[in-house]
Amino acid sequence: MSFDPVRLEIFKSIFHSVAEEMGGVLRRSAFSPNIKERRDYSCAVFDARGEVLAMGDHMPVHLGSMPASVDAAIRALSLQPGDVALLNDPYAGGTHLPDLTMVMPVYLPRSRRPFFYVANRAHHADVGGAQAGSMSLSREIFQEGIRIPPVKIFANGRIVRDVLELLLANVRTPREREGDLTAQVASCRVGERRLLETVRKYGVRQTSEYGRYLLEYSARMMRATIREIPDGIYRGEDFMDNDGVSDGPIAIRVTIRIRGARAEVDFTGSSPECAGSINAVKAIADSAAFYVFRCLVNDQVPATSGLLRPIRIIAPEGTIVNARPPCAVAGGNVETSQRITDTLLHAMAKALPRKIPAASQGTMNNLTFGGRDTRPHRGNAPFAYYETIAGGMGARPGRNGESGIHTHMTNSLNTPVEVFEHAYPVRVHHYGIRRGSGGRGHYHGGDGIVREIELLVLMQVGMLSDRRKFAPYGLAGGKPGEIGKSELIIKGKNRRVAAKGSFYAPAGAIVRIETPGGGGWGKPAQSNRKNSNADE
Repeated sequence: MSFDPVRLEIFKSIFHSVAEEMGGVLRRSAFSPNIKERRDYSCAVFDARGEVLAMGDHMPVHLGSMPASVDAAIRALSLQPGDVALLNDPYAGGTHLPDLTMVMPVYLPRSRRPFFYVANRAHHADVGGAQAGSMSLSREIFQEGIRIPPVKIFANGRIVRDVLELLLANVRTPREREGDLTAQVASCRVGERRLLETVRKYGVRQTSEYGRYLLEYSARMMRATIREIPDGIYRGEDFMDNDGVSDGPIAIRVTIRIRGARAEVDFTGSSPECAGSINAVKAIADSAAFYVFRCLVNDQVPATSGLLRPIRIIAPEGTIVNARPPCAVAGGNVETSQRITDTLLHAMAKALPRKIPAASQGTMNNLTFGGRDTRPHRGNAPFAYYETIAGGMGARPGRNGESGIHTHMTNSLNTPVEVFEHAYPVRVHHYGIRRGSGGRGHYHGGDGIVREIELLVLMQVGMLSDRRKFAPYGLAGGKPGEIGKSELIIKGKNRRVAAKGSFYAPAGAIVRIETPGGGGWGKPAQSNRKNSNADE
């Protein structure tokens, strides 16, 4: 078949639109505000070998690690027409337990093997465990929630009722979980329908060939990008504040070796796996490397598995970036992923000083709470909530950082105040920009957020956050951003809350969270505050 670059662009757009439509169906069908409003989900299309053909414009930490889940499902199960696999086990292709991944094979009529796979991943607001929201400090994965190896949730087009009932019996909000799982199934089915329509229109051979071309094209684009980076060895180092159990810092270290059109990303020297729940599995390290190198590509490169072909990733087993069971891992997906990204960018800043931004807030400020809604009109109904809170973006060469925005490995939104107060027993007292928290520089870092939430009933509250000791770094002489802090206010008295942990708070208590600002870029000048505001 003769290669047509126009046809390649058509297939690139088709596969991407399938992933995007899957996301739209999942969002509109979901029950929980975390998926419907915050859009904490991701969707992707895979070829018959499990290689990514397209990703939706969703969550980088989900998307870069999702191939491990698809591979795990393919290896563990014989997926037939009408089957759908479900998994969340971080040590069998997952990331952390609240991220439930579905994988569905797409069969052509009369074919014996899948022609595609479609997959989605959604963060469920509770999957059981010791803490409401399943995201607080733990010492073992068994405390974090129900752990699901690759299993069939649908078989031959019918739901596997035993698997569903087992899952729902182990979570605090079963009705909401069932609704979100149903939305994930609907999303997969829409993806299947659109891919079959594509094959009917363009034929088996052309669809297959251009899927292969997309992978090769992405690899060539990445090789060209790496070739533009000066050959050399570039090192970066950054630290997590602590693991929540002990107070010592946790080091992330990386050595990036550039040789011609190939790159090696080596995390040797990073701290050992820890007692707390900020351990990351290998898929997280892969995801962060995928994200950083994809950001270096100038053009609109297809987000396929081909991007990683020129890159070798070394993450020594038993370290904070490649933990072993039964380590707790809830924070690895959300907190350690951000620090791995910060470290990679810090190393790349030495190779490309005019291209790399200063550190963004470097945390997702994970807030969870749950309990029983004891207000008379709510009937003692159970509830569980999860959100991440935005912060400051690092300044860039030539521009200020943005304020109050989710950055890097997260791409979620906030829960609108109206929805938040309607769905949960809370009242938002304050929600605004934390002025002056961005680092000064020739270009200023973005400011963080201040969020004050009054709790209207007794509830369990969890925090999983970082950048409370080690500030987001500036670059090229720019100053670091302000660190974050969390407080609990009871009857007008403020007390600091640990960055990682949980507590019970009475009705009337106020949780106040101040998120970090981004680092500044370039040396500050006397008059640059006035001039830099023009970018904001």
